[in-house]
Parts: sequence; structure tokens; C-alpha cells
Amino acid sequence: MIGASFDSTKTPLQDLLAWAHQGKLQLPDFQRGWVWDDERIRSLIASVSVSFPIGAVMLLETGGEHVRFKPRPLAGTDTSLRHVEPETLILDGQQRLTSLYQALMGESAVETKDARGKAIRRWYYFDMKKAVANDDDREDAVRSVPEDRLVKTFGGEIALDLTAPEREYAEDLFPANRVFQSAEWRQAYNQHWNYAPEKIQLYDAFEREVVKRFEQYQLPAIELKKETPKEAVCLVFERVNTGGVALNVFELLTAAFAADDFQLRDDWDARERRLKGAHPVLASLQNDDFLQAISLLVTQERRRGALESGTAPHEAPGISCKRKDILRLEVGDWKTWADRVEEGFVRAARFLHGQKIFKARDLPYRTQLVPLAAIFVDLGKDGETEGARQKIARWYWCGVLGELYGGAIETRFARDLPEVVALVRGQAAEPTTIQESSFQAGRLLTLRTRNSAAYKGLYALLMRDGARDFRTGEPIEAQAFFDDKIDIHHIFPERWCKTKALDRAVYNSVINKTPLAARTNRQIGGRAPSKYLLVVEKAAGIDPAGMDEILRSHCIAPEHLRADEFWAFLAARAEALLQRIETATGKTVTREPGLFEPGVEVESYDEGPEDWEAEESLEEAAS
Repeated sequence: MIGASFDSTKTPLQDLLAWAHQGKLQLPDFQRGWVWDDERIRSLIASVSVSFPIGAVMLLETGGEHVRFKPRPLAGTDTSLRHVEPETLILDGQQRLTSLYQALMGESAVETKDARGKAIRRWYYFDMKKAVANDDDREDAVRSVPEDRLVKTFGGEIALDLTAPEREYAEDLFPANRVFQSAEWRQAYNQHWNYAPEKIQLYDAFEREVVKRFEQYQLPAIELKKETPKEAVCLVFERVNTGGVALNVFELLTAAFAADDFQLRDDWDARERRLKGAHPVLASLQNDDFLQAISLLVTQERRRGALESGTAPHEAPGISCKRKDILRLEVGDWKTWADRVEEGFVRAARFLHGQKIFKARDLPYRTQLVPLAAIFVDLGKDGETEGARQKIARWYWCGVLGELYGGAIETRFARDLPEVVALVRGQAAEPTTIQESSFQAGRLLTLRTRNSAAYKGLYALLMRDGARDFRTGEPIEAQAFFDDKIDIHHIFPERWCKTKALDRAVYNSVINKTPLAARTNRQIGGRAPSKYLLVVEKAAGIDPAGMDEILRSHCIAPEHLRADEFWAFLAARAEALLQRIETATGKTVTREPGLFEPGVEVESYDEGPEDWEAEESLEEAAS
């Protein structure tokens, strides 16, 4: 467990709740609020009352050098506890302990929600007669009443009034929040009934069957020691936290930075608004991405410092953005690098704009933003020249078309930063990503939806290299930038291909698709290319020569399209696309004979939601 040490024991529930009441047991600030519903709280109380297990809790000892989190008291405890330094933090068990604290020790109604999710407040009682009758029906003995302690019928009449202790005694309903302080209530209850023998017997049985079980109930507790490193705390929390909101490194750092009076979330929220508000291509940027870029630069600076001081390269600290390294970031690191990294992402957005990628929807890999931003930060003004842009673009397209950023990519990020920077400055050979990039010609036949990075990459390359809309003649990139309805559509329409009994896997490949405006696609409909070209030319006032020029901007051979020659078109366009890929990556693509000819075998069609489904409906409407 990454160096974690822990103790495992059983702890009385009463002690845990008492520690929470005193502020000795609190929550780390990354634990978000979570409210259990009324029915679940009733079930939880009933389970404890019959000594059923309710699961273990996981705790963290405070005071360690590795882990410092801003604490916060459990909901329902005294607000003055915010100034108390806890001895222990709850990693797992927040919902159970909070619900039990509020129900069994709280002086106000429990915050919960009804079956529809509406926020409500409830008091909990035991029906003593039902409680002692049968353990199997214990949940029926736990009553939930409204905050005003009045239970009403549908007609609004009061069916149960518990607004005074005397009314509780009269109904034989014991308040759950007196279970650990029952002596005074018992005495008053017996006095109310004038010490009637049957009532004394009832309470004796209730005390034996219920109260004592709460007093004796023990929870399995695993306590991580204060020496446990932060990354182990994160890992443990993610494995045990099956309910609530999943934890990420940003949440942990937010809590850690708060201990130094720095509000990380507020700072990030402001940066996020600036970045996403001005740059639509960054709309999917996550706080983890930002932290990874900072970690790359912080660890690179440490490595450079070690090398300059004479440390051997193999002994110097490595460049990294893995979770354990992000969790080692300190407030000073954020303050030093955050502005520069924000500017790095702005420059990354401008670079992508130049590659004709304008929106997050069209971004092949969100993850590749991380090294791209870090590279621009490290290069500074050296990254502003045309020569630098060309070298960075080659690395970028090798990553996209080589489909290298879809798996575990932290190690690749760590190589990209120094290697691309060295390439731009003329200090080294090709980066690893360029060396490892490879595109197989047959991949064109299996790229069918925007789920694939290379598919979106080809879309962007066509726009970058001047593809123009069939109808308007405008560059597709201009229409995309101005938010026209642009998507990738069939060149030989779906309906036409079906009538020719063509292989669906082939005609739905990226070879038979190109970016067009939705209105243009409606004019195309399901017609044969030879027919829809005439319709588009007439409607747009474009002569055949002008249309041929537009088609070539899409890597389409006009003669094959006008003759409705699907296979000749397919082979010619595949070759043109492969040449675009070779130009973008600077790498040769090996061709296989017969790959784009009739009879070619293509792997099975299984890709989930398809763009062609919406397109086919447009074809049907247009036809």
C-alpha cells in the first residue's frame, strides 16, 4: 500500500460519536457532503439495534509530515468545533457516522431526504413495544417523524403529537437521540406512568434488547498512521469510496492547500472560466490536466537543478506527472507556475486554431493538451517562430494519427516535454512520439466515427489544407469557426450505396466521408454523385470547373465522382488521404496491393453510435 502502515481494531460506536462531538474526529475537506435518505437511516439505526454489522470505517491519524488536510467537523456538530484540531480524520464511513451522530446524539432534527430526493428533517424514535416483540421486525419499530414532531393524516389531522416529553411517554416512543443518555428519560417515563409494573417491565426489556446493544456496539476500524504518504491515502480512499463523489488528486490537493490557507478551488475556477470562456477548444479541459502540466514543469526544473549540481543523469529525479508526483505539489509550486501554465494552454489553443481545430468536440485527444501546453511554457519565445510551429505540428500529428494518447500516457508526457523542446531548439533528434508513430493504410477502412482520434485528425487536416464547402465554396474551417453546422458526411450517399449492395463497413469508412455544412448535405440527399453535383452546381451558381476545384480540395478525384465510379473514387481518395498523412507526420505509410479494391475484407462493424444514422435521415428527407 505504497508504504502505508495501519492498525485494525474494533472501536465502540459510542466512543466514535463522542470523539466527533468533541471535535477529535473530523472529516478531511475533500470529503463532500452526502445525505442519506430517510429510509436508509431508519435501516441503519435498526441494524445497530440488533447488533447487525454495518461495515468498517477507515480513519487517518493526523499530525503527519506527509499529509496535512484542512479538517471540518461532521454535519450536525457544534460550529465552534471548526477551531478544534482533530486527532483523527474519517476516510471511509462519513455517511454512516454522520447519520448515526445526528440521529443518536444530535440536538436538532436529522438532515435527510425523502424517496423523491426532497430535502427533509426528521427525528427518530423507537416504538418500545414493537422493539421488544421481535428482532426480525426491528426496522418497523424505528419511527421517523417530521421536524415539528407532528405526524398528520392526508386530511391534515394530527395523528401523532410528540411535541412534549410527556407525549413521548404516553405513546411509549423512545427518542433515538437519548440512547446514550437514557437514565433521565427512563426516570421521567416511570414517573409519568406512576411506576406501573407493566411499564417498568417494558422499559427493562427495551433497555436490555435495544439500549444496551447501542452501548456495546463496536465498529471495525482501520486507522492509517500519520506516516502514510498522500498518494496512499488517495489510493485507499478511491478503493473504499463506493458511494458519494469519486475522489481525484485535485480534491486532495484542495484539502492540502487549504491547510496553508490557499483556496485552490477558487483559484482554479477563475482560471477555468478565463480559459474556457475565450477558447472553445479548451471546453473539455479538466483540473487534472492543469495539474499534470504543472507537475511536468516542476519535476523538470528539479531534474535540471540536480543535473546542474553534478548529479548523474541516472540518479537525478525524473520528469513526471503521475499521481504521486502531483500529490507532492505544494502551494508554492502552484503560485510559481499557474500563471505560466494558463498562458501555455492559451498558446496551445492558438496552435490548435492554426491546425483548424476550433472546438473541444473536434479535438482528437484532450490529453495531448497537457504536454502541448507544457512545451509552450518551457519554450517561451523560442516557441513563437514558424520553424518551431512546424516542428511542434509534426510531433502533434504523429501523436494524433499514430493514435498514441489513448492509454496510460503519463510516461509519454514526461518524454514529450524535454524531447520536443530539444527538437525545436535543434539540440536533439526526433522525439520518441515521432519515432513510434505509425499509420497503417488499412486503418482508413476502419475509421468510421468521431470516436477515433485519427478520424477527427483527418477531418482537421482537410480543413487545415483548404477544403471548401460544395455549395458555398467557403473554406470549411471558416464555417466551423463561425459555428455553422459542420459535420462529416458521406460523399457517395448511404442510400445510394445500399442500392448498389456495397459493403457497409467500406462505404461508412472515413474515405467516403468529408466535412460539409448540414444545408449542403440536404441538397446532396441520397442521390448518385453524378446527379447531386448538377443540383448543387445549379443551386449555387458554380460551373463544373469550379466544382471540380472544390472537390479536389477534399482529396476527391472529380472524374470518378461524376462517373459514379465508387471503387475508383475509393482508391484515389485513399491514396490522396495517405499522402496528406505522410505530409503531416513526415513518415512513409506502407501500401498493400488490392487494399481499396472490390472484394477487400474489412473487420466487423461494431462501433456504437454512428454519425451516419443522423446523416441517413437527412438523405431520406432530401430524397
